[in-house]
Amino acid sequence: MSFSRGPKQSAPEVETNVWSCTNEDCAGWMRESFSFNEEPECPLCQSSMQKEVRVLPELEH
Repeated sequence: MSFSRGPKQSAPEVETNVWSCTNEDCAGWMRESFSFNEEPECPLCQSSMQKEVRVLPELEH
């Protein structure tokens, strides 16, 4: 028995609101919809975060 492993379809990319770490030495970020606080701290370095928009793969609900 064999299974075909053809090319997988990639998820469509959409503009997504995210929180991005303000610390230049940290690459931390998170999707806004995954944040529990109005103004979260970076979970990696505890610095403040700022809103920005990134083009990311769409998540299925």
